[in-house]
Amino acid sequence: MTTYPLQKSTLSYLTWAFVATAVGLALGAWLGWESTGTLQGTASIFFICAVLAVLEISLSFDNAIVNANKLKTMDPVWQRRFLTWGILIAVFGMRIVFPLLIVVIAAQVGPWTALVMAAAEPEQYAAIMHDAHMPIAAFGGTFLMMVALSFFFDHEKDIHWVPGFEAWAQRYSSIKGMEIAFVLLVSLAISRLVPEGPERSTFIICCVYGLVTFLVVEVLGAFLDKSQETASAAARGGLGAFLYLEVLDASFSFDGVIGAFALTQNLFIIAIGLGIGAMYVRSMTIMLVERGTLAQYRYLEHGAFYAILILSVIMYIQAIPGVHIPEVITGLGGACLIGLALWSSIRWNRANPNAAPAH
Repeated sequence: MTTYPLQKSTLSYLTWAFVATAVGLALGAWLGWESTGTLQGTASIFFICAVLAVLEISLSFDNAIVNANKLKTMDPVWQRRFLTWGILIAVFGMRIVFPLLIVVIAAQVGPWTALVMAAAEPEQYAAIMHDAHMPIAAFGGTFLMMVALSFFFDHEKDIHWVPGFEAWAQRYSSIKGMEIAFVLLVSLAISRLVPEGPERSTFIICCVYGLVTFLVVEVLGAFLDKSQETASAAARGGLGAFLYLEVLDASFSFDGVIGAFALTQNLFIIAIGLGIGAMYVRSMTIMLVERGTLAQYRYLEHGAFYAILILSVIMYIQAIPGVHIPEVITGLGGACLIGLALWSSIRWNRANPNAAPAH
């Protein structure tokens, strides 16, 4: 069993995040000066970078908790790989390459053309991203809903924060495909609110792709990690868990990347702001794993998975034409749920001082 140093202060965990903040905001100020040549323009872009970073952090509390939940069972080697390679994929892959790929596919242009469009024609670039929001929301909403329901529909789960729903979900978790049936019913219900025709067909197809992606990642992860079983037959997460976390991180990023275009149409400003936020997610993940915070606060994971479930529903709703829920509400809602779960955990700990930590 890996042991972690518990004496590190909270600020020490945030060192690299602070460095990324300083470098990112400096780049934002430089970009503002180079593109506008005025102090007002520079201050405006600097402010947008800061707001995007705060938005990404508020949207990613649950991401950090879910990452920590998976990382605590992973092989230390793969933990380090996720926290190094994974952050590069998160910052450069999801914040730069992903938006470019959307434009490449939607506009049927080459990667270089998409990059030039992002720099020289940001309005057209933003319009293409906006048009792609519905299929992305359908795909991401389905994937995240499966992630959340897989936590609740678990026959081994013995700690319930909301006893009624969670006890019911555990009771019926032995029925194969309950989560899949639930997600399909929800997606079909939402599809009735999407105008009939190509849009509805696209919504349903993207929901199916999101479901298939989740199932493929689960199967592939189990297959890859099977080779890492120890003599005691306890599997340790490796490549399969790494792939799962990367797809999960990508799903969390969908809404933030699309929503960022409401503040600015400049891809590079978005990459700076969201990249800063991604570094804080990494720092929070490390702190949660090394301090064993999830074991200390028994309902913290529950709050995160409820936040994911609500986020998935919000993404579904936003796939309906004309419906938009501000990202601030999404972020604050998730943060409030996690805060409430933390408060419930502290109350339980005070009432049961001699209880063993949650697993």
